[in-house]
Amino acid sequence: MLVRIGMGALALLFTVSSLSFGADGDKPKPIKAMLITGGCCHDYAKQKEVLKKGIQQRALVDITLVHTADTTTKARFEMYEKADWAKGYDVVIHDECSSDVKEPQYVENILNAHKNGVAAVNLHCAMHCYRIEKDEWFRFVGIHSTGHGPQKPIDITFLDRDHAVTKGLENWTTINEELYNNVKLFDSAKPLARGRQDTGKKVDDFIVAWANEYGKSRVFSTTLGHNTATVADARYLDLVTHGLLWSVGKLTPDGKPMPGYEGTGVQPIDINNLTPEPDPKASAK
Repeated sequence: MLVRIGMGALALLFTVSSLSFGADGDKPKPIKAMLITGGCCHDYAKQKEVLKKGIQQRALVDITLVHTADTTTKARFEMYEKADWAKGYDVVIHDECSSDVKEPQYVENILNAHKNGVAAVNLHCAMHCYRIEKDEWFRFVGIHSTGHGPQKPIDITFLDRDHAVTKGLENWTTINEELYNNVKLFDSAKPLARGRQDTGKKVDDFIVAWANEYGKSRVFSTTLGHNTATVADARYLDLVTHGLLWSVGKLTPDGKPMPGYEGTGVQPIDINNLTPEPDPKASAK
């Protein structure tokens, strides 16, 4: 049977195809991600390399590193001074720790990019950053957290087993880690995992991973990831990659990358033998 396709339908088909696939027609265009690291209290020099390698092993993601060597709570990133700082990116991975940076316009520039549709992944200390009035940063991440307990193992239990982010993930117990408190869960946030920690004086139980909606974007966050050994744990990298793929709509309902978005293949990451990848954009002020 000969099926005639109108020019309008043909043009639409070509447009959809060209948006999804690269020039060779074989693979989709990589997800464009920006990974921002630096600030207080963590070995970001190593963790940025672990995250880049681990995510790219699991998904087709082109990751631009933006790192500052500033290890204070006032670490700043020059790009945030510009309203269009996230132009051209599908998702931003916030892994900075700048709790004492509170200039309203600076923070609004960050938030506006996400309100307008740039997806986000927030890791660990990103939950404690940019504490401006009206809790707007906390609304963005989805949970208001103000502190954490001691570094002790955390028992991780996944909650919504039907959510794409949790599919295929198994409960586990971390090495010594920080369990962040939950002061408030915003209505837009959906809990995905809880953490239970015996501090020696009491047992704390808080949400440690969740999905959120903010403006036009999807936002995935986890409070886990203080120590580099945790960041390099395959179970942690699986969780973060699931969250990233979900945030940009490239995760299937069964927790797999959409066809063509598979990574290079999972391999153990030796945190004592990391070779930084040259990246001309890997700088910040």
